[in-house]
Amino acid sequence: MSFAAIIEYYRQNSLKCIMLVAFSFRLLAAIFSTGYGMHDDHFITVEVAQSWIDGTNRDFWLPVEGLNITPSGHSLTYPGILYGTFSICEKIGIDDPATKMFIIRLLQALFSLIVVYYGYKIIHELYGEKAAISAGWLLATFWFIPMMSVRNLVEVFCVPFLMMGVWLIVNNKEERLLKFLWAGFVIGLAFSIRFQTSTFIGGLGLALLFKKKFHHTVIFGMGVLISVFLLQGGVDMVIWKRPFAEFMEYSNYNLQHANDYWTAPWYNYILLVSGLLIPPVSLFLIFGVFKNWKKHLIIFLPVLAFFVFHSIFPNKQERFIFPVLPFIIMMGIAAWTEFYEQSSFWKRNQKLYKGSWIFFVVLNSVLLLGLTLSSSKKNRVDAMSYLSKYRDIHCFVVENMNHDGNVSMPFFYLKKQWPIQYDLYQNVPAEQMKNYLDSTGKCKPQFVLFLEEKNIDERITNFKKLYPQITYETTIDPSFLDKVMHWLNPVNINQTTVIYKIN
Repeated sequence: MSFAAIIEYYRQNSLKCIMLVAFSFRLLAAIFSTGYGMHDDHFITVEVAQSWIDGTNRDFWLPVEGLNITPSGHSLTYPGILYGTFSICEKIGIDDPATKMFIIRLLQALFSLIVVYYGYKIIHELYGEKAAISAGWLLATFWFIPMMSVRNLVEVFCVPFLMMGVWLIVNNKEERLLKFLWAGFVIGLAFSIRFQTSTFIGGLGLALLFKKKFHHTVIFGMGVLISVFLLQGGVDMVIWKRPFAEFMEYSNYNLQHANDYWTAPWYNYILLVSGLLIPPVSLFLIFGVFKNWKKHLIIFLPVLAFFVFHSIFPNKQERFIFPVLPFIIMMGIAAWTEFYEQSSFWKRNQKLYKGSWIFFVVLNSVLLLGLTLSSSKKNRVDAMSYLSKYRDIHCFVVENMNHDGNVSMPFFYLKKQWPIQYDLYQNVPAEQMKNYLDSTGKCKPQFVLFLEEKNIDERITNFKKLYPQITYETTIDPSFLDKVMHWLNPVNINQTTVIYKIN
């Protein structure tokens, strides 16, 4: 096929080409982007779901007969999906943790294509084909999106539902009430995945009211309520004997502990988005979001409501803002494209404009390949995978004496073993742990994992004073991405792990 024929095929099949590229990068992420990025995309999703299968009920997310267990304050919808997927895997003979996680990543990679497809369709409806193509390419290849698409984060998994709900409204030219009902039901599923999407849903309802679609707003709201009552009210009624138990506990906890986590000024997310979307192109996109807000009001108001709420709320973790990033990209590039074509300033400054985009494409490509092909938390995952060859592991020690704080290890990779983890760090010396174990008769540790090689010889010598018979097993290095993240921010404790067996 000649180059001219390829160009002509692309012109006739732009969306197909975009979807193919989007799938390719997500497939690479499913294969190579193993591990997990942060606590929440493993310990409150994967670990909880597998523990239900194994009968251990980690962190007591489910009630226990005879014990006064309260709801955890997490929606059970997404862990329930993982529980169902893991159960099917085990029933067909797939019990290897790495294989199960590959299946999950692959399924989520496919599911995330909904964002690219309907993102393109929404912008095509509002702005035309040229803007839709630009939006599609950015959604397909923005540096963090393929990798994030295969992470087990509720902030990521809820986005396809939001996108489908918006598309059902945008595409409802006949204004059929049943379609508004269905849109509400679909977008209500996003709430059952991630409670904070309620602000997005509220903004969408407000946008419908501004468009004077009063009856449609009511029907849309009914669809949301039906969805929420079924998944939150119904499920909690079965499990906790009262509806919305998890949501109420979640709300109470966040109101009482709003300042217990990382807090930041109100403009934190503005700076974050400006950096994530790569300046100066990020400034083009932010300008576009506000430049033509009336034209994309149906997206603008939900995003604004979501953004304002999270900017006001004290707890500002980076992942919280992810549900609206694809919408910011879509609105921004669509309105910017329209503005650019009418701008005499940018027509006179083509070198500056082209240079800005060349810088974006180069940096985005480097970051895209780096993240898509890299694993995360490799030292922790591989350490547990290594120990999984031993059976009947009841307890082990994680020695992290160079730092003040414990590091949770992913028991999921231990193959149905849920041992006790003893943590040693600066404020918890080994002598204190051993005295406690000796006096109480608690489980004696079978392995010790030394995190980080700094002062390793001295630390091993000190540990041998308490447990003389330890035998070296292996050393596990962090991935390249882990090393880079630690270099950028030492708070990311991605250390080399040295494993010893305690004889």
